[in-house]
Amino acid sequence: MSIRLGYQIPNFTYPGVAPGQLFDTVLAQAREAEGAGFDTVLVMDHFYQLPGIGPAENAMLESYTTLGALATGTSTVQLSTLVTGNTYRNPALLAKTVTTLDVVSHGRAVLGIGAGWYEREHHDYGFEFGTFGQRFERLEEALTIISPMLRGEEATHDGKWYTARGAMNNPRFRESIPIMLGGSGEQKTFRLAARFADHMNIICDVADLARKVSVLRERCEEIGRDPATLKTSFLAMGMVGETEQEVTELAGTIPEDRRNRAFLGAADQVAEQLQERVLGAGIDGITINLMRNGHRPGVVSMVGEALRPLVAA
Repeated sequence: MSIRLGYQIPNFTYPGVAPGQLFDTVLAQAREAEGAGFDTVLVMDHFYQLPGIGPAENAMLESYTTLGALATGTSTVQLSTLVTGNTYRNPALLAKTVTTLDVVSHGRAVLGIGAGWYEREHHDYGFEFGTFGQRFERLEEALTIISPMLRGEEATHDGKWYTARGAMNNPRFRESIPIMLGGSGEQKTFRLAARFADHMNIICDVADLARKVSVLRERCEEIGRDPATLKTSFLAMGMVGETEQEVTELAGTIPEDRRNRAFLGAADQVAEQLQERVLGAGIDGITINLMRNGHRPGVVSMVGEALRPLVAA
């Protein structure tokens, strides 16, 4: 499994779009991405909009319901979260959920997963947040249960955080469903990725990418895994304008804390930046979001046309 060109949809607030037409707008983006050569469509696993994208009360669709609906309206793109917050779901239930998505989509599900980080959501929804270390303990235990279930094996685990007693997972469409970890932690996330993942989406400032790729390879080598078997991608914030005026306007909307992950300009300019700064750092694939204008018909196709040659086999 690999994500060479992914399209992430992080924003569900569209000017002039009523709630009754909201999913139609999301589906239109997914279909446009599929037609433009993107191989994966991804949504966030959050309950509130994130700081920097919009206010918390903005629209946010539940991820797996959305992916299940997208499965019936698309035919070739892989479908995933970027990424599932492990703390939000029992791991055996999550394995069942993703496997059902795989059945519904005829083998296009990818489990994207991470430790979870948005404290307000945990507080408001009543999920235990815990410490940084506890969340990674929970993620490791969860993967110990999820991994065999995605292979069709019964899962048994009696841990500090989770218990499974021969948990079964049927029906299944494929012999195994790929796992993608998301994050940047060199000591915890990368070690778990080396052990459990088929793909690693590295989320960091672009200046740190080359070093992150090097460390991830080291983590694979430490356990005797060929680093070439763990493919990588990078999540880029695309600020892609069709005119100079739009590019200027988009520049003023880049969150301060994400300026080192944003790529600004016309589609061909953004493609050049990604070629040099992301693929040039040793990353295998690109996932891009177009949070400000991706809902506008034609924008996803325009960006896909510019980026597709960068990752062509």
